[in-house]
Amino acid sequence: MKLWQKGTKLDPRVERYTVGCDPELDLALIPYDCAASIAHVKMLNAVGILGAGEARSLVAELGRIVELAKNGRFRIKPSDEDGHTAIENHLVRKLGAAGKKVHTARSRNDQVLTALRLYSRDQLDETRRASAGLIRRLNGLRRKHRDVIFPGYTHSRKAMPYTVGRYFGAFADSLRDDLALVRAAAEINDQNPLGTAAGYGTTVAIDRELTTRLLGFRRMQKSELYAQNSRGKFESIILSALSQIMLDLQRLAHDLVLYSMEEFGYLRLPEAFCTGSSIMPQKKNPDVLELVRANFGAVHACYLQTVEILKGLPSGYHRDLQLTKEPLMRGFCSTLATVRIMDLVLSGIVVDAEKCRNACTDEIFAADRAFELVKQGVPFRDAYRRVSRKY
Repeated sequence: MKLWQKGTKLDPRVERYTVGCDPELDLALIPYDCAASIAHVKMLNAVGILGAGEARSLVAELGRIVELAKNGRFRIKPSDEDGHTAIENHLVRKLGAAGKKVHTARSRNDQVLTALRLYSRDQLDETRRASAGLIRRLNGLRRKHRDVIFPGYTHSRKAMPYTVGRYFGAFADSLRDDLALVRAAAEINDQNPLGTAAGYGTTVAIDRELTTRLLGFRRMQKSELYAQNSRGKFESIILSALSQIMLDLQRLAHDLVLYSMEEFGYLRLPEAFCTGSSIMPQKKNPDVLELVRANFGAVHACYLQTVEILKGLPSGYHRDLQLTKEPLMRGFCSTLATVRIMDLVLSGIVVDAEKCRNACTDEIFAADRAFELVKQGVPFRDAYRRVSRKY
């Protein structure tokens, strides 16, 4: 039974449309929803709304739900509508009246906000760890190939000499800046909305500071209305940060596809990282890098989808916001998978130092020749023109 039902029957076509993907998506949120419910139960016990025995039974049963979900044995039926309802229905079936008390002083609105904040906190931590590993990998390549010279390019034409090590180091430095954005998103996300109910608080005397401590949030989100207005906003901030990581990785992937072409040959990908063609026996395709490149668009689309849903909404909760959950989860999934696969690809990259050096043809030293003349006292513009006559 749905938590909001009061005796009327919903048209099944409307039900299917409004439920959407929530039964599938919410399975990933069950541990977080139960963690928030456990904190809420302990708080209700502390303020005298739940007895000690009721609280113990509810906490134990919520723990069992987490175990059932972990083993694939907890179901969210379409008739439940979402994970919050499935959990409460389970508690009522198992514990009767105690289960009916668990929703006191909260709404599904602050429930989903809290579950998503806890989920995002874990996912942001995972993103930081994976990205830090990738930065270490790039810095290792920076050191290993610091003396391997190869051409730097502007306008897709040879420009000036550079080193392979400094090339990889550029991406390590860029990802480090991206992590500053991820940390900022994590700090913004780290606010407890539990107890704000539907966005206008509750007349029940609850202890939001207690649930903030129990859930490990850095601070409480004090404004009840802002808690609802931040639904989708926080998701868009997170997705914006993830998009910056993906933007760097798509550029790196594009370079690696280019530099591993036979026409360049600066790099080689292990055969184990390449796919083949169903018609051309010789093909060793860098599909993994092409999908990295494409996944930037997928993650950035998640960001755009979220802000487009928010655009034009008035204050307060609206069902539109249900559709910000999926892009957030897809964005995390794609970004984490991409960071990890790029770490794997870079672990197997082979640099052909000889081809890199041979590609440093005479013209890329033109600017250096001009600078040598400058050191001899020739004005730079005169030196530039004198060297340019050779080309």
